[in-house]
Amino acid sequence: MSATMVATPKRAAVHASKVRRSRTRKVLYWIATHALAVALAIAFVGPVVFVLFTAVMSDNQTLTDELIPRTWNWGNFADVFVKSPILLWLRNTLLYAGLGTLFTVVSSIPVAYAMARFRFRGRKLAFLLVITMMMLPPQVIAVPVYLIWARFDLTGTLWPLILPMLTGDAFSIFLLRQFLVTIPRDYTDAARVDGCTDFKTLIRVILPMAKPGIAAIALFQFFYCWNDYYGPLLYASTNLDNWTLSVGLASFKALHHVQWNLTMAATLLVMAPVIIVFFFAQKIFIEGVTLTGVKG
Repeated sequence: MSATMVATPKRAAVHASKVRRSRTRKVLYWIATHALAVALAIAFVGPVVFVLFTAVMSDNQTLTDELIPRTWNWGNFADVFVKSPILLWLRNTLLYAGLGTLFTVVSSIPVAYAMARFRFRGRKLAFLLVITMMMLPPQVIAVPVYLIWARFDLTGTLWPLILPMLTGDAFSIFLLRQFLVTIPRDYTDAARVDGCTDFKTLIRVILPMAKPGIAAIALFQFFYCWNDYYGPLLYASTNLDNWTLSVGLASFKALHHVQWNLTMAATLLVMAPVIIVFFFAQKIFIEGVTLTGVKG
């Protein structure tokens, strides 16, 4: 009886030791399999955390090598609104990004649909031209295009950046075309048998099925317009009333180059809307991107 009582604690100790070793192996296995993901997460989140910490520091602490704020000065964000017309910049950016995204989506859908579904002479050449336009840097044609808009007396405004989007965007056409070719032709053939015209087929059949692709190009265009610095600087830099957030943020940084807390606070305010939009739309955005390029 005593031997059995002695053996029982030993078995319990051995079992507990095995459980601990098993848990340790699982933890080490998780670290090994997720090490790259953890490293990438730290690399992406680290700069954002640094900007946040700097944004809430005092003026004196930002000039030191301390990384964690001694006091959390949330009033720095309010000072940004006082010391800059950031609401005006926000209005101009929303006008640019909103109309630019709407015009790009509306004008790119028919072109992408025609390239994906219609068979016509020169279709491959037209698609090649779209790809070529994707590779053409905008700086190459900046001077002649600027002279054209100057003749219409539109320089100093954002309209030279918005109006060209009525003619479509090469990247949006390419991405949406790659998505549309993945939709089986049986749907469009059935619609034609029921008497639908090409326009009705596009509106009633293709567009509802192409929502992920349309959302993807809309988000790409919105992010491009929101972050665009070269275009507004070229056309609207002479008129302070038409500055966007990107141009205004660069000017704010130059004026407050020793007040890094205010600069970082303004940077966070500019970044926040884009992060919020992507957070709520990431599912459909990722779905639209992953479903493109399946067929040529």
